[in-house]
Amino acid sequence: MPDIVSVPARPAPFAFDVASTALVVIDMQRDFLLPGGFGETLGNDVALLQKVVPPLTGLLEAARSAGMLVIHTREGHLPDLSDCPPAKLSRGAPSMRIGDQGTLGRILIRGEYGHDIIDELAPIEGEIVIDKPGKGAFYGTTFGDVLVENGITRLIVTGVTTEVCVHTTVREANDRGYEALVVSDCVGSYFPEFQRVGLEMVAAQGGIFGWVADSASIIAGLTPAPLESDPHQPAFAG
Repeated sequence: MPDIVSVPARPAPFAFDVASTALVVIDMQRDFLLPGGFGETLGNDVALLQKVVPPLTGLLEAARSAGMLVIHTREGHLPDLSDCPPAKLSRGAPSMRIGDQGTLGRILIRGEYGHDIIDELAPIEGEIVIDKPGKGAFYGTTFGDVLVENGITRLIVTGVTTEVCVHTTVREANDRGYEALVVSDCVGSYFPEFQRVGLEMVAAQGGIFGWVADSASIIAGLTPAPLESDPHQPAFAG
């Protein structure tokens, strides 16, 4: 694999090197993706988020094979809810609220079954997991410190939901000088129109917040080209 990888993207090709780039997997938690979780209690069709899992699994495998830093995030709160602002706790009209006992455990509470990442995308040894109390990965966490400590300047961003936690993280990253690419088929929303517009907003006006590309383009860039056989070497039958 070349030192610098360039992939087709909107609004222009996105170039990165593995050593200074992190794959960020945002909030791929049971509470958001599985039946009985918080997302479904809000009246959403969780199948829309589950579409993200197969392409993201492939991208995660490619990033691991390439030796890229992988950072997972989980949105959730302490058991006593001391890190959950009253406005967040009371806003909206869900059938259940943060901290209530649901079918996957207490909703969005750290340590509960529903709070953890789905099995298909579970972190492996050496990968970083950031627990965050808000929508963005930077607020109230060590995420920014981790990026600095590892010399990261570019982010490949995936996860859910496109218009909330993904967008907030990308906007926070933009304000801090990071270059971010959002992977179009590896982010998801409960609302198809939000998905479309959310991606358009990232790449609008020449990339006001970053770049957008699909997973196939990134995987192709991360995958070493097969060695060509030397026509001058004799072929041997097995």
